[in-house]
This record gives sequence, C-alpha cells and structure tokens, in this order.
Amino acid sequence: MPNSSSPSFARLRPSWLSPRVARTEILAGLVVGLALIPETISFSIIAGVDPSVGLFASFTMAVVISIVGGRPAMISAATGAIALVVAPIAREHGLSYLVATVILGGLFQIVLGCLGVARLMRFVPRSVMVGFVNSLAILVFLAQVPELIDVPWAVYPLFAGGLVLTVLFPKLTKAVPAPLVSIVALTALTIAAGIAVPTVGDKGALPSSLPVPGIPDVPLTTDTLALIAPYALALALVGLMESLMTAKLVDDITDTRSNKTRESIGQGIANIVTGFFGGMGGCAMIGQTMINVKTSGARTRLSTFLAGAFLMVLCIVFGPLVSQIPMAALVAVMVLVSVGTFDWHSIAPATLKRMPAGEIIVMLVTVAVVVATHNLAIGVVVGTITAVLIFARRVARRVDVTAITDPDGTQVVYAVTGELFFASSNELVHRFDYAGDPGEVVIDLTGAHVWDASTVAALDAITTKYEARGKTVEIVGLDGHSATIHHRLTGELTGGH
Repeated sequence: MPNSSSPSFARLRPSWLSPRVARTEILAGLVVGLALIPETISFSIIAGVDPSVGLFASFTMAVVISIVGGRPAMISAATGAIALVVAPIAREHGLSYLVATVILGGLFQIVLGCLGVARLMRFVPRSVMVGFVNSLAILVFLAQVPELIDVPWAVYPLFAGGLVLTVLFPKLTKAVPAPLVSIVALTALTIAAGIAVPTVGDKGALPSSLPVPGIPDVPLTTDTLALIAPYALALALVGLMESLMTAKLVDDITDTRSNKTRESIGQGIANIVTGFFGGMGGCAMIGQTMINVKTSGARTRLSTFLAGAFLMVLCIVFGPLVSQIPMAALVAVMVLVSVGTFDWHSIAPATLKRMPAGEIIVMLVTVAVVVATHNLAIGVVVGTITAVLIFARRVARRVDVTAITDPDGTQVVYAVTGELFFASSNELVHRFDYAGDPGEVVIDLTGAHVWDASTVAALDAITTKYEARGKTVEIVGLDGHSATIHHRLTGELTGGH
C-alpha cells in the first residue's frame, strides 16, 4: 500500500486535500453560499414560485454540477435568465408543469451536449465575449440599485463600510476572503447596535428542511409534451449558452481548459435532478462564479459543492441568524464584483482608437441587447449575428476584378481575386463588359476561392450573358475545392436563364 507521503500518492491526491487549498475552497464556498440566498430568493419571485423552490434548485444544481460538470469552481444555481424562461409556465399552469419543464429541459441539454453543441463556442467572436462580460457586470450592478433606493439612511454607511472593508482587508491578509469578513462584521454590528435595515429575511422565508424527491403531477400525454416542450427547449438553450460562456470566461481567468461537452451534459443531469427535487432549474451563475474564482481564489470542485451544501446548512440550521444579514453587506460585495468583472481596458480611449470600428459595434450591440432584454443568451446570439454580417461585408469588399485585353484585341482575361461567396458574388456579375469585350473571354480564378452555390450561379450567369452575345467563356485557375463545387453545380442552378 503506498505511503501517503510518496510521490505517486501526491500526484494522485486531489488538490483540495492540501490544507491550504482546502481552506481557500471552504471559505469560498461559504461566501458564495451566503451570497446565493438573497439572489436566489429574488429569482424565485421573478419565476412566480415560493423561495424554497429557488433555494432547492440552487442547492441541487451546485452539488450535482460539482460532480458531473466540466468546469471546476464554476457555480451553477437558480438564475434570472432561467427564471424569465419558466415564469410563464409557472404562472399559467402551476409548479408541477414548471418542474416537468425543467426535467425535459435537462434531457434536451444532454442530447445537445452529445450532439456537440459545445463546439459552437468557437464561433463566438472575442468582441461578443467582451460584450458578454461587460453587460454581465452592468446587470449585476443594476440588480443592486433597488436595494439602495427608498431605504433607511443607515443602509448607506453600512454599504460604504462594506465597500471599504472588502477593498482594504486583503491588504492586511488574504487568509480569509474579504467578502466573508465584511458580511460577518456588518451583521454583527447591526445586531449588536439594533440597527433596523433591510435584511435577507425580508426577501422571503428560508426553508426549514431538505428537499424531498418526487415525480411532477402532470398527465403523461402528447398535449403536456406540446405545452412544455417550447419552454423546455428555451431553458436548455439559454442555460447552455450562459454556462458555456461562463466556462470560457473562467478558462481565461484561470489559464486552464474545461471540458465543454461534459459541462453541457452535466448541466442537463443537474437540471433533471433539480426537477425531481422540486426545483426551478438553473445554469451557471456568472456573478457568484466571479466571487468564487476571482474574489475568493477557488479553483476546484470542492468550492462548488460546498456552496450548495452551505446554502442548505445556512438556511436550515442557521436560518434565524442568516435572516438578519443586512442586504447592504451583500450589495457591497456584489457591486465590487461587478466593478471587478467589467473589462475596463475594452473601453479605454487608447483601446477604442486602435480597435476596428466593426469590433466596437459588435461589443456595443451585445451590451445593449443584454441590458435591454436582461437576457445574456439573446445578447450573445444578436452580437454573433452582427459580427458575422460585419465580417461578411468586410470580406466581400476585398474582391477585385482586373481586365487585360490582348494586344491583337481578340481575347480579354479577367483576373478575379478574393473570397467568392454569397455576399461578394452577387456584385460579380456587374464587373464585366459584356457588350464591349472581344469574342474570347477568360476568367482567371487563380487568386480567388469559390465557397458556395451563389458564386457558381453568378459564374453561370456571366457565361450565359456572354454566350447570348455569341462570345465564348473559359474559366481557369480553379483550386481543388473550388473546381469540385463548380463542376458539381454549374448548369444546375440558373435553369438556363
């Protein structure tokens, strides 16, 4: 049996078994567990369900994803985006149909994960990613603003004290996360001094027992499937998009790679388990993940697991004490998280001066759509589509056509350069002098590449126009891929017109 101090055992031992790492992970899990409670209750209200439904979802999502997920240290729980998706089904048909929707959404996520949906992440441009991060920071900040409006005056000095503590405490020591110190200190102060300010308990009642598994009470019919399937598919897509984008962000912060396919399937498994335990479903939480990874320095699955475990322990065992945590303390932490998450370099004048205008537009569109809809997934989709359109326009404008006529005037050679696809080939037809050219026309595509049927149709149209005038056309210089597409499609697209 290997000795625990042997090199081989040390290599096999999980990193969180190290006392130093374990301390970081445990404290990070505690901070995230505390921060999850008020946000989860808020999301439950958005979804139109009892706070316990959201808290149970956060518990099961975090615990399950810590085991089956593909991105260590990422926090998954009940989120605002998922709450918005399931709110209509909960409002119109009740909790049982919501739970059935979550379970079906989890199945969709597993199928999409197996089909390789995670590979689509490589098509998300950097400008969209920057917009995603910045819009997320703005949403986190905006979510805190209501907690600072129409509140007792004592909230403001508590909030300011929380900011100061969280910023300055790391200069003394980093052994304990500053957010935890701030939350504990401000809670002790308000209780000891009897300061009346909004607390976590004001958000809603905390559960007093663990969730119990069960099967949703809905008819197992095609009508039920037709009713919940659209919501379930929306839940699956929104959840995967937010989770994969968050995983990519954590990859960049930690300089490590995650298994996106495993994460996609893991999100599905976590939602299925959450549904059977009566939860509202969830996905990766960017704000809490930033607290865990960036603020607290967590790097392993242990922090994710403990965030869910501490959440339930805090609610069930220490519910009366947790209920007295002033919201000002948690708001201070989240405001600093939003400030730290925002990519300030992306809007620096020097950066904007060097950045292509198209990249800036894509970033701004992504931010604007996310802030307007409060839906990160919609913003990413719109931002990516905008980036594709700008890229296509940019590439299409780089196509050039140069005509060289033989000295004897019997032949003209058109040299075409650039990428030929639907956006560039539509204008190609108008770059030739059909009436004035001599009888022999050569189109040299040595410096070009044919990508699609639109280009083949354009070349056929050019040939047809010349032949209608009794002139011959020869297309030369096609590379292997271009020649294959042209040979397979030429004459089959224009119908002879």
